[in-house]
Amino acid sequence: MKSFSLVCLFAGAALLPAFGQKAGPFSGRWDLAVTPKVATVKAYPDWMEVGVKDGATAVRIQPRSGSAFYARQVKVAGMHLSLQWENGTTTWDLDVKDGKLTGVEKRGADVFADLAGVRAPLLKRNPPTAWTAAEPIFNGKDLNGWEPTNPALANRWTVKGGELVNEAKGANLQTTRKFDDFKLHIEFNCPEEGNSGIFLRGRYEVQVEYEKVDANDKFHSIGSVYSMLAPSVELPRMPGKWEGFDITLVGRWLTVVRNGVRTIDNQEIAGTTGGALDSNEGEPGPFFIQGDHTGGMKYRNITVQVPKK
Repeated sequence: MKSFSLVCLFAGAALLPAFGQKAGPFSGRWDLAVTPKVATVKAYPDWMEVGVKDGATAVRIQPRSGSAFYARQVKVAGMHLSLQWENGTTTWDLDVKDGKLTGVEKRGADVFADLAGVRAPLLKRNPPTAWTAAEPIFNGKDLNGWEPTNPALANRWTVKGGELVNEAKGANLQTTRKFDDFKLHIEFNCPEEGNSGIFLRGRYEVQVEYEKVDANDKFHSIGSVYSMLAPSVELPRMPGKWEGFDITLVGRWLTVVRNGVRTIDNQEIAGTTGGALDSNEGEPGPFFIQGDHTGGMKYRNITVQVPKK
C-alpha cells in the first residue's frame, strides 16, 4: 500500500493515549460503509475513531485507501457530529441514534455519498487452547482456492516452480475461503522497489515492501500493519531473497514473527487499514495479497492453522 498523510498521522500520534476518554455519544471506534450517489461507484468501507485531546473532540479517519489521518474542524452538537477532512474540501455530517450512525459525505457543496456506521466490535477473546495442524492454502501447482478480488482487473498472478508469482501490476488475489482467528505462515520474495501487502480477514494489511530506504516511516515499512502498528524491531533489508512471516491473529490482537524475530507482540489493531474489502470486522474474511502496486512479487509455502474444536 502506498502511503500518504504522513505529516497528519504523526502530528496526531499524541492523540492515541487520550482516546480512552469520553467524547460524548460518538466516543469510540466505528465501522463505516460509504455508498456513493454515482451508481457506477460501488460502496466501500471507511473507519473512524472518536476521542478527546486537550479537552476537545478529536477524530481519526481511515479512508478507503492510504493512511489514517486526523480530521479538522471537528464539532459535536448533541447527537450530531460534523468534521472536515485534511484536504479541506471533503466534509462529513453524522447523526447517532441507537448506537448507529447515518449521514452524508460532501465534496465541496455536493453530496457525494451516504454514510452508515456501527460501533466496531471489541473482538476481545482468549487465545485458543490448541491449534489445528498447519494446512496448505496454496498448493504450489495452480490457483485453486484463490481468485481476483476484482474480476474486472487483469489477473497477472501465475504459478511457477511451486511459487505464486505476480508477473506485473494487476489484480489482487484472495482466498476463496474465509478465516476468523488463525496462525498464518507465508514466505515472500520482494524485489528492490517492490510493494505489496498481505491482508488478514481482508481488512488489515501487513506491509511487504522494499521501496527506497527513506520512502516509508516505520508505520508503513515492511512488517507494519499499515498506518496502525509499527514493528518494534528493525531487521536488515533483504530485497530479492526469501523471507517469512508467522502471523497470529486472535480477535484484534496480532503477533508477527519475521524471519524468526518477533516484531509485533500481541498488539491490538485499532481498525481496518486502507484497501480493506469491507468494514464488517466481526466477521471472518479471506486472506488477500496485493498485486495492484508492482510486479515481481513471489510467495510460497502458505499454510494456516485455526483454533482446534
